[in-house]
Amino acid sequence: MKAAEGIQQDELYKRTWDPFRQTLFRHGLHLTRGKTTILQVNVGLLCNQKCRHCHLGAGPGSVGRENMDSRTARAVIAYAERSGFETIDITGGAPELNPNIDMLIQELSHHTQRLIFRSNLSALEDGRKDDLIGLFQQKQVAITASFPSLDEAQADSQRGNGVFRKSVDTLRKLNRLGYGVAGTGLELNLVSNPTGAFMPGSQAQVEKRFREILFQKWGIVFSTLFTFANVPLGRFRNWLQEKGNLESYMERLTTRFNPRAVDGLMCRTLVSVSWDGYLYDCDFNLAKELCMGGSKTHVSEMEGPPVPGSPIAVDDHCYTCTAGAGFT
Repeated sequence: MKAAEGIQQDELYKRTWDPFRQTLFRHGLHLTRGKTTILQVNVGLLCNQKCRHCHLGAGPGSVGRENMDSRTARAVIAYAERSGFETIDITGGAPELNPNIDMLIQELSHHTQRLIFRSNLSALEDGRKDDLIGLFQQKQVAITASFPSLDEAQADSQRGNGVFRKSVDTLRKLNRLGYGVAGTGLELNLVSNPTGAFMPGSQAQVEKRFREILFQKWGIVFSTLFTFANVPLGRFRNWLQEKGNLESYMERLTTRFNPRAVDGLMCRTLVSVSWDGYLYDCDFNLAKELCMGGSKTHVSEMEGPPVPGSPIAVDDHCYTCTAGAGFT
């Protein structure tokens, strides 16, 4: 089964940029692993939204083998236990919808200093996941939430009708439990992505504006905001092609290549495990099916974290992570 819609096809376009590997070579750079301290766990593509910017093509129709089963979840827990990662980052899809998510949070919280959960917010809105939110609170799980825009029409055009209001309601619910409130130790971080084929604005300026407007309109507070460019993979790449914007978007990314961003790339300190248990250098390489080390390695086969100095698989989507201030 294909990992994501559209990403397995050979795509024809007029290349006007150098391959990423060649750009690294031109700058005298080699992308290899440092000490791997972060385990990212992608529990599958099932999602209650069908976002236009999704690099995986996740959505309501993703079922079966594209969602982590209990056997794979237990293999991931065992890997975390023997590896001692400082941070474990749970993502999807909407990881709230995976039937094994409570077990993963319960068990993984014992094997790391910091547990992060990536939420689209709307999956927590209807009250059916209040027990899960309680578990977050109990285990001091840091929530990183997608909230792309302060404009309701823009946000809904990217994520689906009514999602903006549901997201606001969830943020207010989390605030009432102490998330994002200074002194509670409960992190609530927001992620803002452009709603089109654009580069993100200054993170400091966007964060200031979000703080002011969210508090003024709804009394919402949060810990930190991150601004990231959209990665030209999956559904977002398909949308770029349909609109005839793929070449211009890639040119924007490549002209903003920042060699100083390479040392801080997340793939140097992170290993990503997919819903079926195989390892990748990052979630974007997972979407592209670029296996860590060039061949499929199951999490059950790993004695510990990847070895420092190991090469990292790269392709042109890597320009997203080295544009401007980078992508961490």
